[in-house]
Amino acid sequence: MKSGGNKKSMLLFEIFKETALSPVDVIQEAMRKKLVPPHDTPEYIRENFSMLVEELQADAYMIYLETEKAAGQTAIRSVLNERTSADASREEVINETCNIFKELDRLFLSISQSRKTRAGSAFEIILRTLFKKIDYPFDEQQVINGKPDFLMPGRRHYDTNSMDCIIFTVKRTLRERWRQIVTEGTRGLGFYLATIDEKVSSNQLDEMRDHRIYLVIPVDIKNRIERYSTAHNVITYEEFFKYHLDPAVTRWHDQGII
Repeated sequence: MKSGGNKKSMLLFEIFKETALSPVDVIQEAMRKKLVPPHDTPEYIRENFSMLVEELQADAYMIYLETEKAAGQTAIRSVLNERTSADASREEVINETCNIFKELDRLFLSISQSRKTRAGSAFEIILRTLFKKIDYPFDEQQVINGKPDFLMPGRRHYDTNSMDCIIFTVKRTLRERWRQIVTEGTRGLGFYLATIDEKVSSNQLDEMRDHRIYLVIPVDIKNRIERYSTAHNVITYEEFFKYHLDPAVTRWHDQGII
């Protein structure tokens, strides 16, 4: 960094990162609390997948906010302890806190930006972990024509029979980023885009349908939003399993692929 102030603010954020839980740790903690007997069986997870996706995200966010606050306080305390003496007066501590205003401002901006990145990562980690708990076959982050999050049943089968594979990508919010899906595999049985974005327009849904893209969302979101409930290419997680993935898994088993 160019200035001492930037270096100090970097130190604040470095201390914060060392203390805050990682997205994986946050999700594991949320799942430890949520998936308790008898709500931890593959059957329960499959039947309640939509609910679990939404509730685990909310739970993970609350856990993260708690660790974020603690990590931020640790970073600020560490810096103030370093810059004030043990017998510093109340006024001296207040003055030093005012002196690091710009550093605190950069710290809070970095935390805010990190929070958005973590939210996207958390969504993907939740789906990956739940998929594994119900034993669905997939390879992650395979470079084909792009890099979809999940390639089902796996890269080996894609290399020999790409038209029999499912390309599954995760994006918590879409904007125009859904168009990347078209480049994440020009071949495949179908493209599936998991999201919790409630702002996808009817025109976008029509475009997705024309590109063979299914939007996969929780039951509650589909039921609440009329344009979602009437679009043929908007399906719930449970519908994805029942009508798309499970038949493919049966076929892959019968053919000895998995």
